[in-house]
Amino acid sequence: MRIGLLGTGPWARAAHAPALSEHPDLDFVGVWGRRPEAAAELAAVHGVRAYDDVDALLADVDAVAVALPPAVQADLAVRAARAGRHLLLDKPIATTVAQGRAVVEAADAAGVASVVFFTTRFQPEPRAWIEEQARVGGWFTGRAQWLGAVFTSEDNPFAASPWRQEKGALWDVGPHALSVLLPVLGEPRRGTAAAYGPGDTVHLVLDHSGGASSSTTLSLTAPPAAAGAMVELRGESGVTQLPEAREDAVPALGRAADALIAAAGSGEPHPCDARFAFTVTRILANAETLLHSGTR
Repeated sequence: MRIGLLGTGPWARAAHAPALSEHPDLDFVGVWGRRPEAAAELAAVHGVRAYDDVDALLADVDAVAVALPPAVQADLAVRAARAGRHLLLDKPIATTVAQGRAVVEAADAAGVASVVFFTTRFQPEPRAWIEEQARVGGWFTGRAQWLGAVFTSEDNPFAASPWRQEKGALWDVGPHALSVLLPVLGEPRRGTAAAYGPGDTVHLVLDHSGGASSSTTLSLTAPPAAAGAMVELRGESGVTQLPEAREDAVPALGRAADALIAAAGSGEPHPCDARFAFTVTRILANAETLLHSGTR
């Protein structure tokens, strides 16, 4: 599969470009970015072409990987899908319901495959745990904490990201927590509460279709010593926690590329496709509305 990369920021450099370059079943064709000089620099590192025009890149590939802010990603994903290109997207696919729906509709209309990179879903130990807990069922409550120190650590490469500064933990790490809770507990029937904590911290309470409720705490402003992720389930079979992953994002992103190749070949949607990611966007958009309706 010939694939191009849209984006040149820290995540593109650290994860996407290495994963695409190292993948044995991908032909990494080239890079496009909003800053041509950054595209040229990243392309040179991996020995591929830097594109000045996104449509020229789309004409040369079968698929695109996108590492761009959500609003930019959504518009370009629609453009790529309409050009018949398969989509390897990042979370969140969009931060508005309208943009998220547009991505799904464009992918469906064009008949292209989509996979959205929710990191935990492509790491072996967490993925196996999620699949097992979904099989077991009978869960009463779920509790998640996804606490980052992006804005409290020195020299974090993502701290300068304008969209993270604007949208905060709800939209950055919220998708990670939901990607674990939803396949086990089911989609929320309603979001019952949302409240601010210190910094960009938010707390969410959800009532799930499977009968369980969940509470989630999200932050990018946690003290570095307190940062980390935890998901705990309690139910008929007892108490269990999400295991830690033993690898970084690059091999996990390689598995997401495997999933895209498989979905494109079979026509069968992957569980982490654009439609699932749109569900996450709808939940977070509703939570944002609840937050804005309260006081801080």
